[in-house]
Amino acid sequence: MRTLGIDFGDKNIGLAVSDALNLTAQGLGLYRKQGRHADLAYFQDLVKQYQINRIVVGLPLRMDGTHGSRAEKTREFAAWLETSLSLPVILWDERLTTKEAFRILREQSATHKAKKSRKDQIAASLILASYLETVR
Repeated sequence: MRTLGIDFGDKNIGLAVSDALNLTAQGLGLYRKQGRHADLAYFQDLVKQYQINRIVVGLPLRMDGTHGSRAEKTREFAAWLETSLSLPVILWDERLTTKEAFRILREQSATHKAKKSRKDQIAASLILASYLETVR
């Protein structure tokens, strides 16, 4: 069974998936939100295709550890996923993952367009990798 990593945004959702042993995280791409019905169908397909048994969603905390409006939207999304898919959803501190994703893309000399399209996927990979390393 695998773990799905998610970097949740207003329009886009960055995705990553673990290997079967839950040791590594690989970027899975970007999903553009389309509405609850289509989103549910998409996530149901992902769960089936990759044999997902848990989901880790990055929780955007402020640098001082407090929760803002972005964190509340993320909590609502995570609760919806957990209820809709009947899978455990873990909220994971994602502070600085987007900044780290941009650093990685800069080192790869990625174009502005590539940075914009890949940052969420890389952030999801970083969130998932952090979680997997901690639970090992």
